[in-house]
Amino acid sequence: MFDLTGKVALITGGTHGIGMAIAKALAQAGAKICVNDLVEERLVACKKSYAEVSIDVFTVVFDVTNEEDVDKGIGIIESKVGPIDILVNNAGIIKRIPILDMPVEDFRQVIDIDLIAPFIVSKRVVPSMISRGGGKIINMCSMMSVYGRNSVSAYASAKGGLKLLTANMCCEWAKHNIQANGIGPGYIATSQTEAIRVNGHPFNNLVMTRTPAGRWGDPEDLAGAAVFLASAASNYVNGHLLFVDGGILANFGYVAGENELAE
Repeated sequence: MFDLTGKVALITGGTHGIGMAIAKALAQAGAKICVNDLVEERLVACKKSYAEVSIDVFTVVFDVTNEEDVDKGIGIIESKVGPIDILVNNAGIIKRIPILDMPVEDFRQVIDIDLIAPFIVSKRVVPSMISRGGGKIINMCSMMSVYGRNSVSAYASAKGGLKLLTANMCCEWAKHNIQANGIGPGYIATSQTEAIRVNGHPFNNLVMTRTPAGRWGDPEDLAGAAVFLASAASNYVNGHLLFVDGGILANFGYVAGENELAE
């Protein structure tokens, strides 16, 4: 049910962090892994990380926000590896800037990478999925797909849009046996969060006390959800956003160590 043997998976931005953890999990389930990046040096470096766990990853340079570049890059994957069965739209950025201080070009860049790029890449991949009778799309959404937070207006706008883009992919492509779903990570321990994961930092304190699991997530915590959504096990799951967050979105006001019965 969870076997991905022979499937070709593209994980955009899968050179590190969450993307790499998902790619490794899909590889362990049998998939052939392809990743892209803008910078050749990062692709060379990531090959070593994959090789350490005996994964032969196929890498290609292309810009997910550029239609012509995407067409060329995916064409290379199709000719060298095969048509894409599993697409993980993982590439993304965040800019933590208050609305009144945020330049329009910064806002637009986040929207381009986090929302428009999944539209572009999916649009390029899906016709082949339709012709072959099905496929899997996993969009990396966020808790900010449903909630706002101070200083992340562009990111939340993009991820909220990605949630609804996922729903619309389902509405249009489910009849072709394509399942389009999202994963909403909680607060994950990656290089992007390293500076705020120190004891005493206000945001670290927030995560540690408000997450019922009582810890930051590891990138590997997303592996099972990704394999599920990429496999036949999820063939009747469509347009869904699966949160992997240690329970934080189920919680209202929980503080670790407080009386569980307190109102």
